[in-house]
Amino acid sequence: MYVLALDQGTTSSRALVFDHAGNVVATAQAEFTQHFPQPGWVEHDALEIWASQSGVMHAALAQARIAPGDIAAIGITNQRETTIVWDRATGAPIAPAIVWQDRRTAPICEALRDAGHEPTFARKTGLVLDAYFSGSKIRWILDHVAGARERARRGELAFGTVDAWLIWQLTEGRVHCTDASNASRTLLFDIHRGAWDDELCALLDVPREMLPTVVPSSGVCAETLVDGVRIPIGGIAGDQQAALFGQACHEAGLAKNTYGTGCFMLLNTGGTPVASRNRLLSTVAWLRDGRLSYALEGSVFVAGAVVQWLRDGLKIVRHASEIEALARSVPDNGGVHVIPAFTGLGAPHWDAHARGAIVGLTRGTTDAHIARAALESIAFQSADVLAAMQKDAGIALAELRVDGGATANNLLMQFQADVLGVPVVRPRVTETTALGAAYLAGLAVGFWRDAREVAANWQVDRRFEPAMSRDEAAARMEAWSRAVARVR
Repeated sequence: MYVLALDQGTTSSRALVFDHAGNVVATAQAEFTQHFPQPGWVEHDALEIWASQSGVMHAALAQARIAPGDIAAIGITNQRETTIVWDRATGAPIAPAIVWQDRRTAPICEALRDAGHEPTFARKTGLVLDAYFSGSKIRWILDHVAGARERARRGELAFGTVDAWLIWQLTEGRVHCTDASNASRTLLFDIHRGAWDDELCALLDVPREMLPTVVPSSGVCAETLVDGVRIPIGGIAGDQQAALFGQACHEAGLAKNTYGTGCFMLLNTGGTPVASRNRLLSTVAWLRDGRLSYALEGSVFVAGAVVQWLRDGLKIVRHASEIEALARSVPDNGGVHVIPAFTGLGAPHWDAHARGAIVGLTRGTTDAHIARAALESIAFQSADVLAAMQKDAGIALAELRVDGGATANNLLMQFQADVLGVPVVRPRVTETTALGAAYLAGLAVGFWRDAREVAANWQVDRRFEPAMSRDEAAARMEAWSRAVARVR
């Protein structure tokens, strides 16, 4: 028997089949269209998302040469915050999906802040009042589609993040649900009570009638028919929470960092949400066995994307894989810092108006110094987030578990360990987002006995030990802070 994970991301839909040891047996992937109708707007076609996800699901089963009856359960993980509103009767979306990156609703959030409501949202949701999250996106759709709010009040429309949309499709409209980790990203969910909140819905003018039922992150919430075979849907989690679970960060004090286009660092804080004093997010990690677990989260907007910029914008390298060798050709950054604030600065600064810069240039600066400084910027930004986390949680981290494409860069991983002063641990299976969804689903049906058995599957590929003195690391971080101050 196997577990199937549906990993619905921002630019592609993927399906992965895992065996009992947590190994990838088969994988299929399909990209879908990104729409940018106006500056700052990002949209997806929800029907194309479903078509791509359904296609790769069947392709992965075919590649694994297994029948639907060989699948013990399906787990779903998804791009978070992306907002879909559809007609319950026809299943047709009433507008394009508004993607998490979309900034069109910033004025709605600013108006709520100006009216003094930010502390209410922060206290109940653990989030900052920002266009990033789903609540203002739902309001925008209801404001701009004729008759939509009245139809929503009559119960004719459904809202969902991508997980809820996929479950609706997989069950042919029989089940409208989401899990607590995705609900906690909407600005409508009280993370302390674990329930939708009437006051927050009223502030955003979102009718309760359109919201999905909130279910556990691990537990059978529905069944789907695949070629006539019933398969339980047993796990749901937003992508970053799924990666936290897949990295076996099941206890308070364990943290992971995902190095993708941006970086997402999550620290498990156990059964108590930590109110951040350093502009991090407090979020639901998962709901299991009737208990909510929480995490602190910090987002770096530009990580791997700075390497893409060196390749496509500056044309310093032809392939992203060449960046490590170029950066290694010099002993240090030569006093150069790259601050990749192309879309502002994320946590802990949340400065939307900051812009990128290269500082410290001299006649002796080469493309290798810029390449090294760009890689180091990823580690410096992550170190800023981790410092804020440790202050908030009062927890000294023992190690940082890492995943994502950029973890293949050994120079970056070593420098990350050096500036943090703690070991950076890369696992053997780096498909941790899909793996987390598979584990949550498999636990729900007894495919794995308990979290201890899941954690036993986690194996180290390489452990990067800090090799830099703490005085030198502090001096490097201080120089980075001075560089960042120039773009604020």
